[in-house]
Amino acid sequence: MKKLKSILFIAAILSTISCVVVNTAKGGKASEDWQYLFNGKNLEGWVVKVHHHELGDNYANTFRVSDGKIQINYDDYDVFDERFAHLFYKESFSSYHLKFEYKFTDQWLKDAPVYTYRNSGVMFHSQDPKTILKDQNWPISVEYQILADEGNGVPRPTGNMCSPGTDVLYNTKIDPRHCINSSSKTYKWDQWVSGELMVYADSLVIHIVDGEEVLRYSKPQIGGAVADGFDPAIKIDGKLLKEGYIGLQSEGQGIEFREIKIKKLD
Repeated sequence: MKKLKSILFIAAILSTISCVVVNTAKGGKASEDWQYLFNGKNLEGWVVKVHHHELGDNYANTFRVSDGKIQINYDDYDVFDERFAHLFYKESFSSYHLKFEYKFTDQWLKDAPVYTYRNSGVMFHSQDPKTILKDQNWPISVEYQILADEGNGVPRPTGNMCSPGTDVLYNTKIDPRHCINSSSKTYKWDQWVSGELMVYADSLVIHIVDGEEVLRYSKPQIGGAVADGFDPAIKIDGKLLKEGYIGLQSEGQGIEFREIKIKKLD
């Protein structure tokens, strides 16, 4: 009898493990409450905003899906012409753990600003994309900046913080810099890199690269500069950012994203 009970107990455990593995499939709810934001097939649940274009106009098919990855692709562009763009997930989030993987491509539009070379980002705590004006270049948001090696031997960390229309507290004070470098190493442009964000509403933010913490700061809030064309009623300097939208950035440099998932935190 004891042997039979042991066999049934082991079978129950294996059944539970099997269910957890099945639930981690793309497009479904991952184990431990992880939720995939990208279904691996199309851009369902996402909305595009391109500088100088109306909300929802995916100019020249900038954002597309190929082989289970979201691509920022410029095959159908003649010139960049300051078409800074963002692909936003439909839902606003407050406290969460975000994971994603990215890899740059060899596309770069020569008329894009020089700083955009091997440069992209994931925006978070962003204003509602519906409130972004047609001629607004960047959303008021905080950015997990993504960089890669330029091939000149100069260190170029990734997982940095940039602040279009926002401020953060770094070492207990509002830091005047638009971007704060992380402590990460420099990565090759053509390798997959794992990025993570730990966001606790308007208190603490932690950047992680390949499983290692590389930057932390606090009190994300509206302020600063480096955002133009916004509605002045939206930019209330000093207002703490308790929540906002997540967006993938397009600045003239090709990049791919995959395995985008989130877990809400208490």
